[in-house]
Amino acid sequence: MGTWNTRGLRGSTLEELINRTNEQYLEKNLALIQKIPTPITPVRMDKEHRQITLAYFEQRSTVDYIGAVQGIPVCFDAKECAGSTFPIQNIHEHQVVFMEQFERQGGIAFLLIYYTGEGTAYYMRFEELKQFWNRSMEGGRKSFRMEELDPRFFINLKQNYYIPYLDYMNLDLDIRDSLDK
Repeated sequence: MGTWNTRGLRGSTLEELINRTNEQYLEKNLALIQKIPTPITPVRMDKEHRQITLAYFEQRSTVDYIGAVQGIPVCFDAKECAGSTFPIQNIHEHQVVFMEQFERQGGIAFLLIYYTGEGTAYYMRFEELKQFWNRSMEGGRKSFRMEELDPRFFINLKQNYYIPYLDYMNLDLDIRDSLDK
């Protein structure tokens, strides 16, 4: 079992942007996407501040978000990266397996990666993730660089208020449709 120890606000910037985006999408009846909490069991508490200071994960989480967009099942994970190279080890095998199974059931799976040093985000199609994952598993490079990514999927952060990932999901669907023809 993995353990969790307080690590500040790790990942909170991206999650906050996604959560605000999801609220807007819900208000506009475009999508219903929910954050999936990771179940933890507290081990140590700071009673004075009423905070958990040490806990263990009850089970492996799958992805951060799941829901539906106009009748299409959607799941995605949010990742942050300080540099311009993203380590594959930040994506867990059980997440890739879940996303692959989700896609087989007719859903759309993807990653949203926030490059904090660059101040930009990226919508990574599952197909692209799978290519980098396979390369890594076959003894190749254990990371990918921003230069390797499809420039069409870099997300303009609109005044740092939300991440318009549905625009990029539409592009993802267009690409899938053109490959099916």
